Amino acid sequence: MKFISPKTDFAFKKIFGSIHSQNILISFLNAIVYDNQNIIQSLKIINPYNPGVTNTMKETYFDVKALLDNGSTVIIEMQILNVEDFEKRVIYNLAKAYGNQLDVGEGYMMLQPFIALTITDFVLFEQTDKIITKFGFKEETEMFNYQDELTLMFVELPKFNKELSALETLSDKWIYFLKSAPNLEVIPESLEQVSEIEAALNIANKANLSNEELEELEQQEKSIRDKKGQISLARMEGREIGLEEGKEIGREEGKEIGREEGKEIGREEGIGILVKRQISRKFGEIPPEVQTQIEQLSLEKLDILGDEIFDLATIVDLENWLANQQ
Repeated sequence: MKFISPKTDFAFKKIFGSIHSQNILISFLNAIVYDNQNIIQSLKIINPYNPGVTNTMKETYFDVKALLDNGSTVIIEMQILNVEDFEKRVIYNLAKAYGNQLDVGEGYMMLQPFIALTITDFVLFEQTDKIITKFGFKEETEMFNYQDELTLMFVELPKFNKELSALETLSDKWIYFLKSAPNLEVIPESLEQVSEIEAALNIANKANLSNEELEELEQQEKSIRDKKGQISLARMEGREIGLEEGKEIGREEGKEIGREEGKEIGREEGIGILVKRQISRKFGEIPPEVQTQIEQLSLEKLDILGDEIFDLATIVDLENWLANQQ
């Protein structure tokens, strides 16, 4: 078996947003939004996925919207790249959707709660190791709630590093599915035990897709690669700036240890800092032993690692890459 990644507009909406996805989405939301509790019993998917309709307006994020049986509406969004003003857009979209509930002449009592659940393929909050974070309106000092009407939730996929054998909760299994489905060759027993995840994997099975669907998927994956390439180019330009700064450091230190040797140290430090910053943004906090291995890399291997970061899915992949360099 070969499974497609849920991290494309086509796959995400086909799995979570089609007219037959209610049970899958109920299980997913109970796991992520309601902390593995069986709160939601039913929901209605708003504007369900329509095969053949491709969204070309937003290539780096895509969403599914559902009305829950408790009256709340949830917007589930997958954000692939950390683009400019992304966090402000999340707030804007939530506030706009909340306000758009009312027709002319309707009173505020008609307003129902809205939840924005955003799944990111990058580290968003470096100040915490939490994978799932939740935000609402609270009094600043005593921390009591002011109306549970608007909720922001985030799932940061790079922070999740559990292996298949370590999965415990339903949320563990769903996050593992989102992050690692393309790496599976069969449906593992621990995931098969959750009928909704088994159903999601069957939808993601490439063998069950038509040629038209595979072509649409390929186009979207190419678009994502192109976007990543643009970011990679910007990173390379940033690296050049870092190199120049590193050279300056090298020149200063070179007064003591020799100008040429100082420049080389400066170059390595400049690239090393940029590479570690890029790894931290993707995987979260870097383990000390991994930092040590990175610091021991030559200038050439640091440069190679900087180019290969986008292809490493987990911190374990990074550790394996580093082990192969020894």
